[in-house]
Amino acid sequence: MNIFEKYNFRRYGFFLVITCIIASIIGVLLIGSAKEGVQAKQIQGLVIGLVFMFILSLIDYHFILKFYWILYAVSIALLIAVRLYGATVSGAARWFTVFGIRFQPSEVVKILLILFYAQFIMRHRDNINTFRIVIACVLLILPPFYLIFDQPDLSTSLMIVAIFATIMLIGGLSFKIIIPAIAIIIPLVILFLNIVMQPDQTILNDYQQKRILAWLQPDQYASTEAYQQLNSITAIGSGQLTGKGLNNNVIGSVKNGNFISEAQTDFIFSIAGEELGFIGCCGIIILLFLIVLQCIFVAGRAADTSGMIIAGGMAGLVGFQTFINIGVTTMLLPDTGLPLPFFSYGQTSLVSLFIGIGIVLNVKLQSADFI
Repeated sequence: MNIFEKYNFRRYGFFLVITCIIASIIGVLLIGSAKEGVQAKQIQGLVIGLVFMFILSLIDYHFILKFYWILYAVSIALLIAVRLYGATVSGAARWFTVFGIRFQPSEVVKILLILFYAQFIMRHRDNINTFRIVIACVLLILPPFYLIFDQPDLSTSLMIVAIFATIMLIGGLSFKIIIPAIAIIIPLVILFLNIVMQPDQTILNDYQQKRILAWLQPDQYASTEAYQQLNSITAIGSGQLTGKGLNNNVIGSVKNGNFISEAQTDFIFSIAGEELGFIGCCGIIILLFLIVLQCIFVAGRAADTSGMIIAGGMAGLVGFQTFINIGVTTMLLPDTGLPLPFFSYGQTSLVSLFIGIGIVLNVKLQSADFI
């Protein structure tokens, strides 16, 4: 039997593929303008990501999900490995080098956890609102959350929580559980913020606490922790409507003056604002919105719960991460260190995203209706 017989290739998500490729190409151009020396590596990551995406789009996602406990074990193993053998940069051990490539396990873990919970919830979908299954889901997310939080990487650990909440909602968690949970979580978050603002607190690292304080009191930290974000706002505003152009030599450029360090990563949206202007920024937001929207459409037409969770989980990942990254560059949120999906420099992040999109494409190939 031909393994492709059940696929209707008219359903292949060509528009989703094109949208992701356009976003990544613009990202490559912006990265080259911010730091030309790493542009070739991002192109390499794009090519590798596209290969993985195409291959995984043709592999039945049900077959991949059969190994869901192995995927979970690999997630934990990767996070333990980086804890033991990762290179420490600025006090954080988040990366190690594999075959000359800098690898960040937490980016891959985001995708692996979506796949794990897609199958775990699928197997227990009739009992998802029982105390035993809800507690099991929470207990299973705690090890990866803690291992990422302790790297330390507060921003990615919070993204894990956001993805988990999205998955549980899509998986059918009752609002009878969600509403009381929110009622408990909100006071806990307020209490947490009050505690971590104290001078003698031990929950957050010193630099993490200062980032929150810099967000709340930017004038007091204008030359230190708030420096990056304040310059980011200046860069975005200076681009006005159409921007100063890619690779410009404008003397008054924030980028050319090196007022934003490592702008090719977390602050790539600042480069877009300065060089592509308001129109370019709107274009980036529209592209990412279209990617999220297409994943939501796939989730809505998925053949089963696991496919719905995969597509919905990817929509949540791209959507939340986009909101947080742009929120940071415009100082609506504290500096977190999260990359902008498909645009920021980072081979692991880019390849991981294309892996997730590849599996979403397979979900679409097997969707209940033509979309």
